[in-house]
Amino acid sequence: MSFLPITRAEALKRGWDELDVIFVTGDAYIDHPSFGVPLLARWLEFHGFRVGIIPQPDWRSKDAFTALGRPRLFFAVSAGAMDSMVAHYTPARKLRRDDAYTPGNRHGGRPNRATIVYTSRLKEAYRDVPVVIGGIEASLRRFAHYDFWEDKVRRSILFDAKADLLVYGMGETPLLELAARLRKGEDFKAITDIRGTAHVGKDVPEGGTSLLEIPSFEEVLTDRHKYNEAFRLVSMEQNSRCAKTIVQKQGERYLVCNPPAFPISEQTMDIIYALPFVKAPHPSYKEQIPAHEQIKASITTHRGCFGGCAFCAITYHQGKTIQSRSESSVLLEIKKLVDQKWFKGSVSDIGGPTANMYGLKCDDAKAEASCRRGSCLYPRPCRNLDMSDKRVAALLGKVRKASGVKHSAVSSGVRYDLLKHQDAYLKELLGYHVGGLLKVAPEHVVERVTDLMRKPGRRDFEQFLARFRKENAALGKKQHVVPYFISGHPGTTLSDMVDLALFLKRSGLRVEQVQDFTPTPGTLSTCIYYTGIDPFSGNEVYVPRSDKEKRLQKSLLLSHLAEERSNIMQALQVCNRKSAVGELLDGKHEAIPAPLAHGSRKKTR
Repeated sequence: MSFLPITRAEALKRGWDELDVIFVTGDAYIDHPSFGVPLLARWLEFHGFRVGIIPQPDWRSKDAFTALGRPRLFFAVSAGAMDSMVAHYTPARKLRRDDAYTPGNRHGGRPNRATIVYTSRLKEAYRDVPVVIGGIEASLRRFAHYDFWEDKVRRSILFDAKADLLVYGMGETPLLELAARLRKGEDFKAITDIRGTAHVGKDVPEGGTSLLEIPSFEEVLTDRHKYNEAFRLVSMEQNSRCAKTIVQKQGERYLVCNPPAFPISEQTMDIIYALPFVKAPHPSYKEQIPAHEQIKASITTHRGCFGGCAFCAITYHQGKTIQSRSESSVLLEIKKLVDQKWFKGSVSDIGGPTANMYGLKCDDAKAEASCRRGSCLYPRPCRNLDMSDKRVAALLGKVRKASGVKHSAVSSGVRYDLLKHQDAYLKELLGYHVGGLLKVAPEHVVERVTDLMRKPGRRDFEQFLARFRKENAALGKKQHVVPYFISGHPGTTLSDMVDLALFLKRSGLRVEQVQDFTPTPGTLSTCIYYTGIDPFSGNEVYVPRSDKEKRLQKSLLLSHLAEERSNIMQALQVCNRKSAVGELLDGKHEAIPAPLAHGSRKKTR
């Protein structure tokens, strides 16, 4: 096995004096299927295309973008595994100091709005070569969208980047079709009908009832109700089996977004994960890359998620349909992992976006063909959902018994509301695949908030905790739940966070990290954050916006930390919950200062 070329010399060593497709990415080159660009590059290579990668180019000039010369077909650009603005800034809009996808964990390996910058440099270097943009940044910014970092609505990234085509979602099918049609001699500009792509047109295309025009950029820019309408309409067209082509006018031109690509088959999934990945960073790197260290001993079993959480973009990017690998494919990858010299016997993760969704599907093909539900689990499990754990429980059992495997863990999150239908999986999970800590994500326990999040409520979580503790007692194990919670989510008040903090105390739970809500492009929660209105119910929603309130909300969940004490006292004062001080601060009562007089201010530097 050898790496794909990142220099001309490496390309020539393969006998390639010209490449067909050149990928440009904001991540370091790690030849592993967990990373989108290497996976897509290997996929095209498998189909006979000559492919190279330019990882983390210096964007300050065009020179780095000429490292592999001019591609015969097109450049393919991705900001990387994360939106570049999310990678660079905290929820408080402060600059991060690290980047897990860069050697040495150093910040600064990619620019802000990397997709736009990379495309600009490529057009500067090779004006006549088509540029195709994709990845999470392009995918979730394909329509006019609210940008948290500028606090404004921006046009589709396709307009701002001035790229020739946008591939959204998981790109294997659309990217391969594009490359294959170009190889046969089709004109790039004439290829406008590929599923999972978007392009810019001068006019509204013909389509009749299969076409849906949503409010224009100018409308959503000035009218939050129109923004909500556009979001709601787009969200109803995520099922590839019945989705329409969506058109959005932006200035004098139109964004034309074709329906999503169809889910890929189990056979295709098996082929993809059997490609000759080296499973390591390119040898030119001399420092560790944290993202690789985290996933190098992990196995992806499936993609997609039907949970439909309001704050999550997985459904909009990977789709709601679970696309699983075969058991034999997973076990073959385990065998290859065991053969790695560095492997010590521990598989760090067996899972996907939600570990216990492996092998699950809709049981009614006719219903699935017209389904427009955002979630198969919220507000209650769909009657057509096959929740059988037979496949996933059997897979875990065979992985732990595989030759050379001393221990296998499930580090991906699990849906605890799904676990109550999966007795065999839960027993296998707790008996053999939890290294003392099990990750679950209730996110909150106040029903009004969990409803906005499209998550199960407090009762489901309490039932899970009771069952978890009962099962562990029966197994004679001391294992704990690591719960993930979000502060500052739309709909959440300080008093709600006090209720959550008290719940944690009374349940014997403790969190070390709290996710402060970040309004990332493309999610329902971001839509509500921007408009202050739920686009589906039409109800107004309280949104915590000030840095102070978000800081206090986060602190309430960290009441066991001494350094958060003053913030907690202030939060209890602000929301008039002084009675909770004793319980939250372990029985230590302290005087809560009186509120500042109206109009008075503390001096700050």
